[in-house]
Amino acid sequence: MLLQKDFNPALNTVTAYGEHHLEINRVRFEATVCFGPEGPVRELELRTVAEIDAAFLKALVGLDAAQDPLAFLDDTPSTLPKDAPEVLLIGTGTRQTFLHPDTLRPLLNLGIGVETMTTQAAARTYNILMSEERRVLALLLPGDPHA
Repeated sequence: MLLQKDFNPALNTVTAYGEHHLEINRVRFEATVCFGPEGPVRELELRTVAEIDAAFLKALVGLDAAQDPLAFLDDTPSTLPKDAPEVLLIGTGTRQTFLHPDTLRPLLNLGIGVETMTTQAAARTYNILMSEERRVLALLLPGDPHA
């Protein structure tokens, strides 16, 4: 489905999607991708939602994954990198799959919102938030998360 006819080449925009692919800035991707409004679109080796854990999400948003295990007790929003996202959208493929609360807790405790939804819904939501100049990060898995 063509999602956006016109796009700003300076910003990463989801321009189309299908059941097993995404187009960002009219470039087709069939692997898991991670991107924000600016910067590179990164292809990741992630194949399924089950591979996502708290350390993965912390590294994804630029937090030090090698912190002391009790460091979460001291984390405050002031420890976030200045370019940290306000919200992380996780597109879980053709079916919505929720992540365990313990996986999300480190980001939520720092004030980063995390939303899981189908990849197509996440792509549409990303474009809306990006157009509103929000600091959004998208992690989009193509296809069936259980395959």
